[in-house]
Amino acid sequence: MATLLLVIMIVLLLLGFPMMIPLLTAALVGFYEMFNGFGQMTTLIQQMMGGIRPASLIAVPMFILAADIMTRGQSADRLIAMVMSFIGHIKGGLAISTATSCTLFGAVSGSTQATVVAIGSPLRPKMLKAGYSDSFTLALIINASDIAFLIPPSIGMIIYGVISETSIAELFIAGIGPGIMILLMFSLYCLFYAYRNKVPTEDKASWGERLRSVRQAVWPLFFPVIIVGGIYGGIFSPTEAAAVCVLYALLLEFVIFRSLKTIDIYRIAKSTGLITAVVFILVAAGNGFSYIISFAQIPQTILAAVGVNEAGPVGVLVAICVAFFIACMFVDPIVVILVLTPIFAPAIQATGLDPVLVGVLITLQVAIGSATPPFGCDIFTAIAIFKRPYWEVIRGTPPFIFILILAAALLIAFPQIALFLRDVAFR
Repeated sequence: MATLLLVIMIVLLLLGFPMMIPLLTAALVGFYEMFNGFGQMTTLIQQMMGGIRPASLIAVPMFILAADIMTRGQSADRLIAMVMSFIGHIKGGLAISTATSCTLFGAVSGSTQATVVAIGSPLRPKMLKAGYSDSFTLALIINASDIAFLIPPSIGMIIYGVISETSIAELFIAGIGPGIMILLMFSLYCLFYAYRNKVPTEDKASWGERLRSVRQAVWPLFFPVIIVGGIYGGIFSPTEAAAVCVLYALLLEFVIFRSLKTIDIYRIAKSTGLITAVVFILVAAGNGFSYIISFAQIPQTILAAVGVNEAGPVGVLVAICVAFFIACMFVDPIVVILVLTPIFAPAIQATGLDPVLVGVLITLQVAIGSATPPFGCDIFTAIAIFKRPYWEVIRGTPPFIFILILAAALLIAFPQIALFLRDVAFR
């Protein structure tokens, strides 16, 4: 049956159907084969509805809405101005500022695509004018934006937490260390690139300008404080933090900055509704598909066939990294988390791996795959936003992909990079 389901999904994907159609079709065919018809169809429907029932998923549309409000407002511009005032003048400072701004806005929005738009749109022209190549600039923007997958709030971590029944609060805290590590690694590469290509530096900002930029960016910087501080302090849950972020974004952009008007609410709500509908349909379809393959014992069969169960903890982590990395090169990250997480669940449980560490590694692989050819989703976001050809967008990605793979290896070798803050906060 595994071969039949795989062929169905590949054929439908090659025919151009959106991912929800292959998932639903494969689930229906698998259900028909196992139960000899559709007489017990309510079972599959109940499984699909169960996939979107967890209260934790309420955080997904909330964070999407907050990100949409901030992307259309002034939060991104204020964060960029603050970062540029402090490090824009050093060698490679503009590139490092771009990576840092992507990280900060990722901590505000939790969305990689929103980060590409909000940070890439104003900073790409500045980097080109400063002497950076377009291929390097585009690669930096799409890869640095993927740090948003690791820095809380992370929609990918929410989906993983729901599927694996892992604490989303612990996942959020565990993602901070790896996110900062990757930012530092990207910054070192930007420094090397600037020296090698003799990129000129920017003018140094005065301390008056720096203080002014900090004052302007104070309000947006409260987003990560609300999320991390609120969860760590036990003030509210991740779901409640998402609701607070929406309220704060509304107050910030509509009342304090006055960058948006009442008429914008409809467009923002419509955009959020469309994105949320797609995400929840994928979650429901993925849960139905996961039920079918679990009922048919397909995960156990696959893992036994490739010898993962006998590989030990490190071998299982390496297998997870390889599988998620390759899958995210071709398929939407949320779908990959939904489909592959149940497949590896028996091996994770058998080897006694920390599910939080596994979740951080999976999220990192999703981030890598999102910016990796041929079909990484952030690549096509950059193509649409910046109107550049496919080959130009992907040409500069190999060094960044290598850095991200190195980061994954470091996480496997030194798990405390992710688990230290988690242990301090929750142990």
